[in-house]
Amino acid sequence: MLRLLPPTLVNQIAAGEVVERPASAVKELIENAIDAGANRIDIRIEKGGKSYFSVSDNGKGMTADELSLAVERHATSKLPDDDLMNINFLGFRGEALPSIASVAKMKITSRTKDADTGWCINITGGKKEEPVPAPATQGTIVEVHDLFYATPARLKFLKSEQSEQLAIREVVDKLAMAYPDISFSLENENKKLVTYPATENLFDRVAMVIGHEFKDNALPVQTEYEGIKLAGFVGLPTYIRATSAEQYLYVNGRSVKDKLLLGAIRGAYQGLMGHGSDGHPVLALFLSVPNDQVDVNVSPAKTEVRFADSGRIRGLLVASIRNTLAEHGQKTATTLNIGPLGNSQDTTSSYHPQRTSSSFKSYHSIYPAYPTNQSEQESLSLSDSYSVKTDAPVLQPQPEQKIPPMGFAKAQIHKTYIVSQAEDAILIVDQHAAHERLTYEKMMQNMGEKPQTQLLLVPEIIDLKPEEVSLIVARANELSKMGWLIDAFGTDCVAVRELPALMDKADIKQIIRDLVDTLKTFDDTVLLKDKMKDICARMACHGSVRAGRTLTIDEMNALLRQMEQCGTSGQCIHGRPTYITLKLNDIEKMFGRK
Repeated sequence: MLRLLPPTLVNQIAAGEVVERPASAVKELIENAIDAGANRIDIRIEKGGKSYFSVSDNGKGMTADELSLAVERHATSKLPDDDLMNINFLGFRGEALPSIASVAKMKITSRTKDADTGWCINITGGKKEEPVPAPATQGTIVEVHDLFYATPARLKFLKSEQSEQLAIREVVDKLAMAYPDISFSLENENKKLVTYPATENLFDRVAMVIGHEFKDNALPVQTEYEGIKLAGFVGLPTYIRATSAEQYLYVNGRSVKDKLLLGAIRGAYQGLMGHGSDGHPVLALFLSVPNDQVDVNVSPAKTEVRFADSGRIRGLLVASIRNTLAEHGQKTATTLNIGPLGNSQDTTSSYHPQRTSSSFKSYHSIYPAYPTNQSEQESLSLSDSYSVKTDAPVLQPQPEQKIPPMGFAKAQIHKTYIVSQAEDAILIVDQHAAHERLTYEKMMQNMGEKPQTQLLLVPEIIDLKPEEVSLIVARANELSKMGWLIDAFGTDCVAVRELPALMDKADIKQIIRDLVDTLKTFDDTVLLKDKMKDICARMACHGSVRAGRTLTIDEMNALLRQMEQCGTSGQCIHGRPTYITLKLNDIEKMFGRK
């Protein structure tokens, strides 16, 4: 039988769209505070927002009648002319307050500037009480207890307190970045997580959120074309991260995750970050589009938009970013970052070296590992331990010895490629890609047992956000089994005290920062040992000899001998070739000798 659903059930259904978790509810309340003209917004949470959260502001406030109407479905003050294509506010869908109130216990206290007293209203599971007088300062405080208490089945879909807290922090970060003239604070059980003082300088606020290191590695963007404005800051192609988490995109003040805009960013950086790069640029871009040319009411979460002329928007972004990067083409990142910790599933290259693992095995059945200087052999496992030694012995083949498969190193070109002479070919080896594969394989061999470690005399202190510190600390026992001894150093730093011996000369800061980015993508129930291959691949990139490092002949030969003992050394962990072979016969044909 066809029937109308009761209002409470309608609101609970709406809550399923609007209120996915505490962070989405907090987002709605902060947006309402911004729309109310506040210049100070304070957020408090308990147990990751599961048991309690509140948002207080010093905006214009509400009267008793407005309080009562505010918790009614589709009640809004944000459509004065009833035009859905002329929305000049953040918090419009007409569902947030009644939806939250339908699944939780809500209390709203508010006072307008000229009122003699404030007013308070309570709503429990969608049941509204009458407003009553209450002491209050100008503005509004919305308090929410026991989210989803009226729909307890939804509680099992929430993540850990730590993950929910991190999600709320991300919401605050995104909104704070877009409104630098508003001060924000986030507090968890009387502990300050973040404070963003108001500022008139957008770049200052962006740096507060992303990190002050971004200031030295970003370029300003400012473009206007046919009423569309683009402003913000883009990171240098050499300043990249393992994930796209630090790409902040805004349309008319709304934080969005739009496929069109993300695709435009990839297009703008294409060819500038290195072939097959797994990295994601860091940026903050603010797009201003006339209201009649964009629909901001596409999704309940308001994170998607639809443009009337998507091609023009994409073209504007790509051209603006590429022109900005081209103007500063000689500038590179002040922070060493070869690239994010890579993805071992990348197979961007279709080239595969001719030599197979079986050929290496057959070589070892006949010849032992070719003799080399032991000290140099050991130094090869350290990413940055290479140094030029003019008195190092140069290893060359003896008359009675056969040339090994990878030949003997003859030269290093561009401080990146090793040129080796084999019996019937010339080999060109990418030193970073080759050593990256070797490092990865050594790490994988130690799976299931704690690897050899190196104790740091002076701990490496790394700045992180408090939530990121919590992520690392929560995984400390698992990381210790991988050879990492890491603990909290205050509220916003970690101290690396011990690390795998293979990593002792690696870019430790970059490894930890990329590890944090990776942990954010894991569910709380995922064990690191189940993701060991991915993590080892990521760490191997930063634990390997860099392109641009000068090597001695002995060091080059040591690398070639280790490659011969590794059956997968023909490809790096990203699937690209580690070396190419130029057959002597082919070379002679090119010169017309055959």
